[in-house]
Amino acid sequence: MRITRVYTRTGDKGETGLVGGARVRKDHIRIEAVGTVDETNTLVGLARTFLSTLPSEEARARLDGLLRRIQNDLFDVGADLATPAASRWPTMRRLGDEDIARIEEWIDVLNADVGPLTEFVLPGGGPVNAFLHQARTVCRRAERIVTTLIDEEPDALGAMRYLNRLSDFLFVAARWAGKCAGETEYLWEK
Repeated sequence: MRITRVYTRTGDKGETGLVGGARVRKDHIRIEAVGTVDETNTLVGLARTFLSTLPSEEARARLDGLLRRIQNDLFDVGADLATPAASRWPTMRRLGDEDIARIEEWIDVLNADVGPLTEFVLPGGGPVNAFLHQARTVCRRAERIVTTLIDEEPDALGAMRYLNRLSDFLFVAARWAGKCAGETEYLWEK
C-alpha cells in the first residue's frame, strides 16, 4: 500500500468508500464500527507511550510487545469490518480461534500475577492503567456497535469475538500495569 496524498475529496459530501469500492454514508453502522476500533487502537497506542512510567524494563518490554501485537490485530479487525462479505478475498487476514486463544493465554498469565478480584475495580491509579481502562471501555463500545452490524453482516462475528476477548485483556493488562508500577488498586466501596 502506498499513500501519496492524504486528502481525496471523495468524502466531502458525507460518504466514504469500503474495501471493494462500495460507498456508504459516514454515519453507517459499518463506519461507526471501524471508527470505534480505530479509537481503541489509538488508546492502546497512547498507553504504550506511557510505558516508561513502569519501573521495570522487563515489564515495559513485555507489555509493549503484547500491545504492539494488539495494535496490528486491530488494523486487521478494522479492515475486516470495512470489507463487505462479497468483497472478501481468499487470503484476507481475519482474526479467528488462534488469535482468541492467544489473547486468552495472555489474560491467564497476567491474571495469575495480579490475583483474583474481591470487588469491582475503579479505573485509574496511573497513566498506563488509566489509558488501558479507557481503551477497554472504547473496545466495549466497539463490541456494542459490531453487535448491531451483525444484523446486516453476520460474518462480523469473528471480529466481535476478538473484541470481546480484547476488552477482557485490556482490563487485566490495566491491573497488571498498576501492580508493576506499585500503584494502589482502588476497589468499589458499596
